[in-house]
Amino acid sequence: MSTEAKTDRLNKRFSELKESGRAGLVTFITAGDPSIEISQQLLDALPDSGADVIEIGMPFSDPMADGPAIQAASLRALSAGASLAGTLEMVKRFREKDSETPIILMGYFNPIYQYGSSRFVNDAISVGVDGLILVDLPPEEDDELCDPARTAGLHWIRLVTPTTDPERLRTVLANSSGFVYYVSIAGITGTKAASVGSVADAVSRIKDTTALPIAVGFGIRTPEQVRNVAAVADAVVVGSAIVETIEQHATGDRPDPESLKAQVLTLVKNLAAGTRR
Repeated sequence: MSTEAKTDRLNKRFSELKESGRAGLVTFITAGDPSIEISQQLLDALPDSGADVIEIGMPFSDPMADGPAIQAASLRALSAGASLAGTLEMVKRFREKDSETPIILMGYFNPIYQYGSSRFVNDAISVGVDGLILVDLPPEEDDELCDPARTAGLHWIRLVTPTTDPERLRTVLANSSGFVYYVSIAGITGTKAASVGSVADAVSRIKDTTALPIAVGFGIRTPEQVRNVAAVADAVVVGSAIVETIEQHATGDRPDPESLKAQVLTLVKNLAAGTRR
């Protein structure tokens, strides 16, 4: 069944957000960072802390589009024994307690290729994944994973950047579903934020081409920035700020798991407050 033909968690969540008159908060963590146990506990606690949609990074040894913070998170996760199978298991365990919050897996094609594309799609659907963001599979390679994933019922979420011209935008959006992820700055994750004016202009331009919700990310790390972007977008994505907080409390001579969880969840609560204007 195609994603357009069914009512699902992601469509339902964005409908609810629209009805409530606010933007959503999309939070990102890397599966298994800093340990499998703590990562699961963070994932399970994110919705109650204000996350409307959760992106989970699939650990990979060469995350080329990510900045130093998320690269380091992948390495910590892999060192802790994280894997693609383990990431799916995290979602399965999350779904035992939460059947409503949308889960998006984000990452690169290589681990999925090694796992087996058909097996991955089947297993992702089985455990309750709602969509995928694969940063290294362009529209020209939709037959690799996009087509089978969408046919099975997974949303396929594409990245749009400030340099995406109108013709390319139509191509990128052709098989997109769920929402559009607008990368507000050119470059890697975790760098400086774009101006609100430039984000507003870009969101307006994208909305001229698609009815999909627009989520804006890259460089957003404070409640004030969330509030500003939430005024012009349908959702705000925060990743590096959360991952950096994990790193700050996961390293050193005496890492404190309870302090780590408290700091991360407090940050998420403060960020979420920026969407509730």
